Amino acid sequence: MRKKVAMTGNIAVANAMRQINPDVCAAYPITPSTEIMQQFATFKSNGKVDTELVTVESEHSAMSACIGAAAAGGRVMTATSANGLALMWEMLYIASGNRVPIVMTVVNRALSAPINIHADHSDSMGARDSGWIQIYCENAQETYDSLIQATRISEAKNVRLPVMVCMDGFIISHSIENIELFEDEEVKRFIGEYIPLYPLLDTKNPVTYGPLDLQDYYSEHKRQQDEAMFHAGDVILRTGEAFEKFSGRGYGYFETHCMEDAEIAVLALGSAAGTVRTVVNELRGKGVMAGSIKLRVFRPFPAKELADAISHLKALAVLDRCDSFGAFGGPVFSEVRSCLYDRPVRPHVTSYIYGLGGRDLGLDKVQEVFNDLKRIVDTGHVDKLATFLTVRE
Repeated sequence: MRKKVAMTGNIAVANAMRQINPDVCAAYPITPSTEIMQQFATFKSNGKVDTELVTVESEHSAMSACIGAAAAGGRVMTATSANGLALMWEMLYIASGNRVPIVMTVVNRALSAPINIHADHSDSMGARDSGWIQIYCENAQETYDSLIQATRISEAKNVRLPVMVCMDGFIISHSIENIELFEDEEVKRFIGEYIPLYPLLDTKNPVTYGPLDLQDYYSEHKRQQDEAMFHAGDVILRTGEAFEKFSGRGYGYFETHCMEDAEIAVLALGSAAGTVRTVVNELRGKGVMAGSIKLRVFRPFPAKELADAISHLKALAVLDRCDSFGAFGGPVFSEVRSCLYDRPVRPHVTSYIYGLGGRDLGLDKVQEVFNDLKRIVDTGHVDKLATFLTVRE
């Protein structure tokens, strides 16, 4: 029987990992993801999992051990945040380039300096081109559900890419929510038995990982990675559909709210999506044709599908919880605006940088964004393409 329990996002992740029961988990603690590995280590010491838990000396070592274990043929998981993810940078590219299926929870946290331990997306967004699939979650239930799906996505034979499942530090990781936990056997059936591809431990069929790959084949191998990311899009959708049959909760690339007849809308990732929806409901009660989009999958970026969902709007605001210094707006804004370029009818699109270092996004600030959008529609003019939303003037 499925249980409804109250737990933090971190504990929900640890329980998903317990139910997945990976062969190897190598990790090094960093706030705010530390609690995940503390709880998982407790499961290990209590005999709840068979996992080989490797406590290493750094996050770089953690990802190195994960890559080695995955290449050997194991089902592998880990978790990290912020500077820990940054220390893995070299190994992120090696993991994706070697096409090893690793699932990693990234508890989003601001990158230093100055030192900050609270939520923004500068860590995972900095790694957006490292070849990892990226899924962003609104709450603890979605994080738990997405981690289970990520295992199946990562291991698909036409994908074989590592996956980051991202949740906002402290806002989700340390907040207690009501979570529905599946039965262990249900999770086991959904993810299936892991069948490794070209494992190093299959000594009868020897393979090489990490060879020197110069001008002769490097481009072809990068193209194969690109093709795998393309195939991941279809696998993500099919996995979401299968998960809905299994759980009653469906997941796709993004989630829309009141978008069918909307004239203005706000797009956001992560925990901010719920705040935006609340304001949309208030505005709808006042007759304002407002809507919202929660982007869940950032890599692979669902360009066509998203453009189809937003091109009818008159004005759209994109909320980024990190800055892309020296660029033309935030990283999500750049992708969204680009996907609309060839549409004959498209909305004005504006960029808002918000919530850096965990600063709260209040309902009043989201209301300000919608007021700006109404003004753009009324005047047909965008005064400022990129704005810092939650900052002292």
